[in-house]
Amino acid sequence: MTDKTDKKILAEGEYFRFVIDGHWEYIEPKKFSGVVLIAPVTSDGKIVLIEQHRIPARSSVIEIPAGLVGDHDDADEDPIVAAHRELLEETGYQARHMEVVTAGAPSAGSNSVIITMLLATGLEKIGPGGGDDSENIIVHEIPLPEARGWIETQRAGGKTVDLKTWVGLYFAEKYWQNK
Repeated sequence: MTDKTDKKILAEGEYFRFVIDGHWEYIEPKKFSGVVLIAPVTSDGKIVLIEQHRIPARSSVIEIPAGLVGDHDDADEDPIVAAHRELLEETGYQARHMEVVTAGAPSAGSNSVIITMLLATGLEKIGPGGGDDSENIIVHEIPLPEARGWIETQRAGGKTVDLKTWVGLYFAEKYWQNK
């Protein structure tokens, strides 16, 4: 492995660049520094999931709340700050506790984005949720013991399930079992 880079920008949009570095083509963030995913657990043992139409998937997608870090003119934004903002915006919930449970690459062969997964607890509903003006988010609160079956039912009914939802469910279940 070498530190020398032959990186060239092949194309760029508002949020991403498509680059080639030597023989490797990949996508890198342009207007943000990372992504946060939030596994929110209510005090009565429900996971808060969202559903929204995703153009690339051409489908309604079941997801955990998520968002970009540093996309609000703050390149050094802390992922915990971004997670609080995104949770409130998408679900209407505010969390008393937001804990980083892991971080890593979602697809290291195709992009350079790093995702930070957080567990949100001590939730209080203080807003409507639903996303910003560009989003039309539906909020679902599913009892943890029923969540796996509910997600599979959504998938069988034709909705797409973001794979990261399963990771969020894993951390939510682990938290609830150890509570």
